[in-house]
Amino acid sequence: MPTQNPLFQKFFPEDFSIETLRAIIRPMKPGDYEAFVSLQRTADTFKYFTKDISIDSELKQWVDDALREKAEGKRMPFTITDRDTNEICGSMSYGNISFFDQRVEIGWSWLANNYIGMGVNMPVKFALLSYAFEVMKMERVEAKTDFLNERAKAGLLKIGMIPEGVLRSHMLMPDGRRRDSAYYSILRDEWPERKKIFFSHLL
Repeated sequence: MPTQNPLFQKFFPEDFSIETLRAIIRPMKPGDYEAFVSLQRTADTFKYFTKDISIDSELKQWVDDALREKAEGKRMPFTITDRDTNEICGSMSYGNISFFDQRVEIGWSWLANNYIGMGVNMPVKFALLSYAFEVMKMERVEAKTDFLNERAKAGLLKIGMIPEGVLRSHMLMPDGRRRDSAYYSILRDEWPERKKIFFSHLL
């Protein structure tokens, strides 16, 4: 197994967690797969994912890939828990982590159907942006989505992400379509203003 960057271990210790008013964010564990299987999931939810994780076998592979990349220090997958009920409600990740370049991506995001639109996503994204800029001292936080995913693009604008452009024929989708990926980012010197404008209700 590759040796993790010491900074990965520093910022993501075994007892790592972030609490928001709505949810608790903690590292994904192998046992979370069973909880994910029980969540309300439909194929439509994952229409723009590179795996249809409404299918249990695809979900298992997705979790295995996330944990492998965690072990390699490439990605930090999180399990999101509803703070009020203590029920697991979805997942999100830091990925494409480069401590040398001081860059990280936030993505791999999904919530159970009954948690979509219930006020979980915004505080979790705010917590991860804050941790990336204010604790990890990243210079750039980026996100990407399928160019056809209008809901996701609107969501990224809602959290203050700035559109950068589109990478054409960027990824292969399960149905064989070549996906164009729309990229967004926030830079370190933009974060204080972005935080005040887009997250004032959480400050």
